[in-house]
Amino acid sequence: MILPIRAFGDPVLRKVGKDIDKDYPGLQELIDNMFETMYSANGIGLAAPQIGLDIRLFVIDVTPLADDEDYEDIKDELADFRKVFINARILEESGEEWKFNEGCLSIPDVREDVKRKGTILIEYYDENFVKHTETFSDIRARVIQHEYDHIEGVLFTDHLSVLKKKLVKGKLTKISQGEVSINYKMRFPK
Repeated sequence: MILPIRAFGDPVLRKVGKDIDKDYPGLQELIDNMFETMYSANGIGLAAPQIGLDIRLFVIDVTPLADDEDYEDIKDELADFRKVFINARILEESGEEWKFNEGCLSIPDVREDVKRKGTILIEYYDENFVKHTETFSDIRARVIQHEYDHIEGVLFTDHLSVLKKKLVKGKLTKISQGEVSINYKMRFPK
């Protein structure tokens, strides 16, 4: 089922997510719905707060990037990179910070350069509640960091300079008021 994505201004996007356990009601259906919602919006990541749930769950699928010439050197790593992250904790961020132009399904029509570290060490459970501790780099680390921010109540716009925040403030206000043209289901703050 395709779920509405919460728009900028919805209070759930600012909540720190709670841990869940393997008995979370309807977990597999929720995960399936999140992937379906993400795909219908042409996204490569989606976090539970974006569909109104303040829990520590996000999904990513960067396989569409394997065909992008910008990622030719890591196309094999991206080809099957579809993952579920439950109760994730970033243990370490390392490497040089690099800028990348980010966007967000909850903040349509806003894209800005964000600096993030190039490598992360993360601990998480997969959809079968198997615990993993893994290191990720490149665009995979970037997408994970972006979705991880969501379960921490942080949006990519929080990483912008004071000047950039002022420049996008009008767009953010319009999004929160539902004044945006999108081609996917979205729920705006009341």
